[in-house]
Amino acid sequence: MAISPAPDSAAHVDAWLTDMDGVLVHEEHAIPGAAEFIETLQHNNLRFQVLTNNSIFTPRDLRARLLGSGIDVPEECIWTSALATASFLREQRPGGTAYVIGEAGLTTALYEAGYTMASRDPDYVVLGETRTYSFEAITRAIRLIESGARFIATNPDVSGPSAEGKLPATGSVAALITAATGRDPYYVGKPNPLMMRTALNRIDAHSEHTVMIGDRMDTDIVSGLEAGLRTILVLTGSTSAADIERFPFRATRVADSIADVVEVVRQRVR
Repeated sequence: MAISPAPDSAAHVDAWLTDMDGVLVHEEHAIPGAAEFIETLQHNNLRFQVLTNNSIFTPRDLRARLLGSGIDVPEECIWTSALATASFLREQRPGGTAYVIGEAGLTTALYEAGYTMASRDPDYVVLGETRTYSFEAITRAIRLIESGARFIATNPDVSGPSAEGKLPATGSVAALITAATGRDPYYVGKPNPLMMRTALNRIDAHSEHTVMIGDRMDTDIVSGLEAGLRTILVLTGSTSAADIERFPFRATRVADSIADVVEVVRQRVR
């Protein structure tokens, strides 16, 4: 399947946002064209951010993992749902407290945003992704929310991949907590367009001149669309070509893979 034409091909683009898993890497193996795509952006001094809903890892961790796959992305060019959540909370309630279910990516981001971790009377319960969800921690979160803590979750993804198959992710555990408390969380990560807007602000880019690349219609493409970005769907991840017509919205372009997008970038900087 060749890359589909776009009606706005002459429009100026000076910034790029891209999802990570399913676009640049698949199970920690680089997708062909991914390293070349990042190198092309850097060579042409184009602003960019690599986005991920995964809140487990810090940008330093993710840089190391990408580098191990042969993709060289600076730390400052990686934007996670944990960082977006910390940024959101810092603006909403500076210097607040949070009871956190998550790993280093989330706790580090919150600490750096000026938050204190607390298990008694916190301002927020913040739920992120972890490899080992503790029933004891979930029970405490339920009781804190019932006592008045505000419920925040980094992202709504209900499952994640592993070598053995699917694993329950943040959205699944959030649904459990919601069932027990009657309280829905505020999700900060994709498909919330807030994730896109905070990434744009980080690189001082404007939505009208930015493209979002993703592999999922229901997160990457819809959040890009709602944030006012042009979008490219690549078919190397979750959404297949056969799935596209099920959605009531469309990507600006559809490409087989990130390798096809490299030429799009080059055409725009000629």
